[in-house]
Amino acid sequence: MAEAEATPPVSPKLRVLGQFIRDLSFENIMAQKGAPTDVQPDVQVQVNLDAKKRSTDNQYETAIKLNVTSKAKGADTTLFVLEIDYVGIFDIQDVAEEQLHPFLLIECPRMIFPFLRRIVSDVTRDGGFPPLNLENIDFVSLYRNEIARRQAEAQPVAQA
Repeated sequence: MAEAEATPPVSPKLRVLGQFIRDLSFENIMAQKGAPTDVQPDVQVQVNLDAKKRSTDNQYETAIKLNVTSKAKGADTTLFVLEIDYVGIFDIQDVAEEQLHPFLLIECPRMIFPFLRRIVSDVTRDGGFPPLNLENIDFVSLYRNEIARRQAEAQPVAQA
């Protein structure tokens, strides 16, 4: 009888309320310096994530910050630099408090990443380069690496 009275687990609810570019910068350094156009690019992408609670109940925002630098292979010539801060606003319900942090930094970025990928592709193409098609980002690994980094930073402080 106790099994029948047990409430089934409630699945989390996630709605994307909005998405926007908070900040965008694209510098076509190759065009500014008149560098040769027949170079092979070496593209480096840095990803940072941020999340915070908004003043409205159950609303959160998650930001994906990309810093993309393209240099000529075998040279120290920078071709372009792209920096973008892309934000999603989410309504999140029925997520346990201990699961909220990973939810905000894994599931939410996963939802808005395809839109960010399209913007990066369009900006690089419109900036005079072949469209940069970002690879999928493993947000789970990114999250785990950040947690491990923070724990490693905290250990020497605790031992002192």
